Amino acid sequence: MADKANKEEVVVEKTEAAATEATTTAKPKAEVSLKESNPEKFLTDFNWHNYEEGIDPVDDGKLEEFEKLVAENFVDTLDDEVVDGKVVFLTDRDAIIDINAKSEGVVSLNEFRYNPDLKVGDTVEVLIDVREDSTGQLILSHRKARTIKAWDRVNAAHDEATIVNGFVKCRTKGGMIVDVFGIEAFLPGSQIDVKPIRDYDVYVGKTMEFKVVKINHEFKNVVVSHKALIEADIEEQKKEIIGQLEKGQVLEGVVKNITSYGVFVDLGGVDGLVHITDLSWSRINHPNEIVELDQKLNVVILDFDEDKTRIQLGLKQLNAHPWDALGEELKVGDKVKGKVVVIADYGAFIEVAEGVEGLIHVSEMSWSTHLRSAQDFVNVGDEVEAVVLTMDREERKMSLGIKQMTPDPWTDITKKYPVGSNHKGIVRNFTNFGVFVELEEGIDGLIYISDLSWTKKIKHPSEFTNIGDTLEVVVLELDVEGRKLSLGHKQTMDNPWDKYEAEFGLGSKHTAKIDEMVDKGATIKFNDDIIAFVPSRHLEKEDGTNLVKGEEAEFQIIEFNKEFKKVVASHMAIHKEEEAKIVKQAAKKQAAQADESKPTLGDANSALQALKDKMDGKK
Repeated sequence: MADKANKEEVVVEKTEAAATEATTTAKPKAEVSLKESNPEKFLTDFNWHNYEEGIDPVDDGKLEEFEKLVAENFVDTLDDEVVDGKVVFLTDRDAIIDINAKSEGVVSLNEFRYNPDLKVGDTVEVLIDVREDSTGQLILSHRKARTIKAWDRVNAAHDEATIVNGFVKCRTKGGMIVDVFGIEAFLPGSQIDVKPIRDYDVYVGKTMEFKVVKINHEFKNVVVSHKALIEADIEEQKKEIIGQLEKGQVLEGVVKNITSYGVFVDLGGVDGLVHITDLSWSRINHPNEIVELDQKLNVVILDFDEDKTRIQLGLKQLNAHPWDALGEELKVGDKVKGKVVVIADYGAFIEVAEGVEGLIHVSEMSWSTHLRSAQDFVNVGDEVEAVVLTMDREERKMSLGIKQMTPDPWTDITKKYPVGSNHKGIVRNFTNFGVFVELEEGIDGLIYISDLSWTKKIKHPSEFTNIGDTLEVVVLELDVEGRKLSLGHKQTMDNPWDKYEAEFGLGSKHTAKIDEMVDKGATIKFNDDIIAFVPSRHLEKEDGTNLVKGEEAEFQIIEFNKEFKKVVASHMAIHKEEEAKIVKQAAKKQAAQADESKPTLGDANSALQALKDKMDGKK
């Protein structure tokens, strides 16, 4: 600052000397002009302003020299003017700026937060805010100068796609606020980096490079991106990596994202997916059981499409398959222990060693032929003991069974359930043709619908019993090889049709009412079990009319079938039989009289006439 003051003193002295010389030289010329010139012209050309201000006339050449010296050494310090200044000194709080004025200006370092590398000798733009405050200090503003120039710079940066520096001021909804050239620009969260950002606060207070990607001239909004700067580099890296991809290649990557179905790994600009099934040889419920975000790990390339835009990676493939470490001593028939890891409709998967699983099919969970859900037997997490049923080391498959841990109930079936023996069982299932009854775990038998009742006509088993009911049964047939039992329920009771056969035998007569009129006849109900059918022509009474619903009459059984539970009755047979008896008796009497005496033709006619009169009288 001392050098500056000395410089100004020299310039001022030089300027004042030139002004003095110009005044001294000009005086004689002025006097001559006054004497020799016309007084009226002198008064017209006389500079009254200089005279009133006390300034003597100066030679024009000297004035031009003076003005040139001023222009070379001093700026025209007008208010609100943006000029270039040089940083001549830095303190802890301020920057001292030289703009070639009579004194230096002071600018707070807060206005240079976007430029933490500011140093002495840098040229900066400043606005002359106040030429001279109360202390004679020149007041400058770098922030205001940047604001004035900012919009032009932002537009130029956008049009020319140049890189700009910006200071991240604060976090806001969906992104960050960045100071660019003094303008508050918006940095979306998605434009901070190529990978998802979980903590925005780490960027606050940092100066970063950006690219202006969008400008709204109407609302003066500016959007910047840091991601756009690194995408170009990443694209080059991506092409280089993709060009070198090979199946089986092992690469290092960083866990970029974790989903329920797998893990996305950043291979250096190229993302690959490790499916959940390729994370571990053991079953897992979620990938976060194996990996975590930002974790570095090695992965192997399993496959990729022709464009190499979708890359399938594997993690478990870097380790030997657990089946390879499975002991050779394990064989079919051995007992193993394991934990239930997955339950499906068809069975349960048991992990017998880390990464080694066997399937217990639901049919191998119980000796019962009536299949149920696997969840009826085991739950996820249960420890179970099972028998190895099959093993394929090449296919790495194993089937297990737990019912084999208990004796086969069919081993001594003939002793426990001989034909003709009576038992009790639980109704487990219905079919259209019968009922499955469980006598014990693993022993099921079938009752055909025809063996449920002696008397009832059943269309579906649900009309007779319910699931879970206990029924008395008798073993009708036993097929040991086919593991089948044929059962009967009605056989546990006497067949009432044996009794009905004697009571309602062919030709027997019974009194009953017409119960219902049906197609081609009517039905009569003798009791709860015996319902007989009367054909239409057998409803005829003696007077030629037919019986109607509710009318009581005497009926004769004309058909009885115990096997098919069929009974047919007739009312007409009752009075027809009576007529037949009368004719028979008359014929018999005539025969007897003929034996006693030879009858004449008139006698025979008389007998027939008497029979006719008798029949007419009945009518």
